[in-house]
Amino acid sequence: MKLSEVKEILATAQAVNFKLEDGTSVPEHFHVTEVGMVTKHFIDCGGTVRIEKKVNFQLWDANDFEHRLKPEKLLNIISLSEKVLGLEDLEIEVEYQSSSVGKYGLDFDGKDFILTNTQTACLAQDACGIPAEKQKIKMVQLPTANQNSCTPGGGCC
Repeated sequence: MKLSEVKEILATAQAVNFKLEDGTSVPEHFHVTEVGMVTKHFIDCGGTVRIEKKVNFQLWDANDFEHRLKPEKLLNIISLSEKVLGLEDLEIEVEYQSSSVGKYGLDFDGKDFILTNTQTACLAQDACGIPAEKQKIKMVQLPTANQNSCTPGGGCC
């Protein structure tokens, strides 16, 4: 989800709620402690130099159980971040701590923002020697060299 999509949702939202994909809710007293742009400049295992940019939200919950972040407040934080940091309309990455700090993608289900699971991947699979996944087919789906050849149960052999 891009920053512009989040802003569009917040413009008409009554509340700001986050959930994990498994349905677990981020406690409603969470804070957005950071809004920023994260730039990752790296080299992959195949030797290709890459630059990846994302807008980052960091969620944190403390023991101030009465705290509630309103949509207007989050819009103001985003607006300030755009002005001061020059945020671009990039994909959102959310940092949230459960047993460890996790990085999540972001989606919206019509009511709540959903922290979507992310995965690592090799960006240079051809250079690493990782074989392409073989297509699994059933033996009966294999083409025959000769249409007149015997088939299982055909009684020709």
